[in-house]
Amino acid sequence: MNSGMPAIGIIGGSGLYQMEELRDATEHKIDTPFGSPSDTLVGGKLSGRQVYFLPRHGRGHRILPHEINYRANIYALRSLNVRWVISVASVGSLQEKYAPRDVVLPSQFYDRTSQRSAHTFFGEGIAAHVGFAEPISANLRNLLAESANFMHTAWCAPVANAVSSFPA
Repeated sequence: MNSGMPAIGIIGGSGLYQMEELRDATEHKIDTPFGSPSDTLVGGKLSGRQVYFLPRHGRGHRILPHEINYRANIYALRSLNVRWVISVASVGSLQEKYAPRDVVLPSQFYDRTSQRSAHTFFGEGIAAHVGFAEPISANLRNLLAESANFMHTAWCAPVANAVSSFPA
């Protein structure tokens, strides 16, 4: 594990496969006990902070959502001293108040994860319970909302519920 100032991890979803804003970018191929992450991680500086980027579906969008090795992705980020993860996703809404390109920041979600044994760090003699009362960091969420509003992003909507099909 790296020491020093904690890094920020950004996991890109459909449509976000690279971050041209990263300065002094370097690639990091990480082996994990859970297999390979979705792709090589790209590290660099963004506004003076160490950031690592990982395209969730791999470059070229070659990994389907149910094929993503979430454990390997999180393990790889953590091994690079990442302590905050921002995950970007492209999804639709049935509510007219959310237009395309709006930024929506959930505070809670419904956990609809299936195949839990493939999506947990626990088991095989390790028993633990993870609290889901507040699964999203309020501080990070507020910083993202302030930044989106500062950048005059279309609309930054705090929402109470989102649906999850990934591990916690």
